[in-house]
Amino acid sequence: MSDKTALEPIADIGDYLKLGACTAVMSQPIMSYALTTSPSIGAQTGIGIMYNLVKYTAPAFIFGILYSTTRTTIDNTDLTYGHYLKNMWHALFVPTIWWTFIYLLIMPQMQQVNQYHDIGSFLWHFVNGNAAPHLWYNTMMLQFIILMPLFWAIGRWCDHNAKRGWIAFFGAIIIAGLWLTFYDTQIFGGSHANDWYLFDRLFISFFIYGIFGTLAWQYRKHFEPIIMKWWPALIVVFAGTFWWTNHELFSYGFPISLGNAPYYKPSMTLYDLAVIGLLGTLCLYQVKANRPFAKFVHKFANFAYKAYLSNVFWSECLWLLFGQRLTQANTWVGILTLYVLTWCLSFASAFGINAVWSCLKPRLFKTQIA
Repeated sequence: MSDKTALEPIADIGDYLKLGACTAVMSQPIMSYALTTSPSIGAQTGIGIMYNLVKYTAPAFIFGILYSTTRTTIDNTDLTYGHYLKNMWHALFVPTIWWTFIYLLIMPQMQQVNQYHDIGSFLWHFVNGNAAPHLWYNTMMLQFIILMPLFWAIGRWCDHNAKRGWIAFFGAIIIAGLWLTFYDTQIFGGSHANDWYLFDRLFISFFIYGIFGTLAWQYRKHFEPIIMKWWPALIVVFAGTFWWTNHELFSYGFPISLGNAPYYKPSMTLYDLAVIGLLGTLCLYQVKANRPFAKFVHKFANFAYKAYLSNVFWSECLWLLFGQRLTQANTWVGILTLYVLTWCLSFASAFGINAVWSCLKPRLFKTQIA
């Protein structure tokens, strides 16, 4: 084992955020399914609360991706952008392409907004995230991967300089504030909710989490002690903003519409940052204590993205097989059963496909020695 490998942590904050986000997000489509069975007001209330509870997923994943990527690449001056993209092509883009094909060809009923009807609309759905309910996120996240040189530049410019760090920090807050104002007045609460929906998946929507993820690594000597010391304050922020988001959702009345709980509002932004801080604290505590769970997190976090890609496929299969009948009979038994099975199948398929490909790849691409 090399010295560099020996110094690698068993897990980092990015691992905890990626796995936590993936685990939580798998419940969202299932809760949407459950609402189609016309559950009681009490069940709708519970679903609304649970939905807000797990509504940190996309910001946490972006923060985690940028944190881990910054940790592993920003000081590697030998890494070229082309080599970086080649690695990301195999790790992220290829699985996205395959699963998008599966949704469009095998489950066309999962398309959002409208249906493809020719080659042009098929290709448009392929890249804009409308192939399935959760693929809007892939469209947005892959933009961060492509734009990684921007975050390298910001991180290297800041380095460990406090003044520059504060400039980047407050700059991200200002950009986020302007974006939230624009979204609330023009899209969510405005006249462009239907025709400007693609704004949801622009990288600028989650820019603050990308910048904060980069800064969290660059200023880790300050960031880590702060969240370890002030985690009780984070719990207070978590509780207050969680109440705030639920108050906003239920102000629209019943039946509950999960579309009234978007990411892009001040309450949800503060809630997301509080959850990110708490998951980061959990990571630091468990890594410092050398908890075995940290190794589990590190291993499964490496497959979180691939499991995420497949989760709607599995939940839809389970829903059509027996989930709808089970949820109609008992809302919470149906949700819990579908969720546990979806999580298991999603990660099993991610690990299984990787194992099969690892066996086939040497045979398919074996080099011939002259």
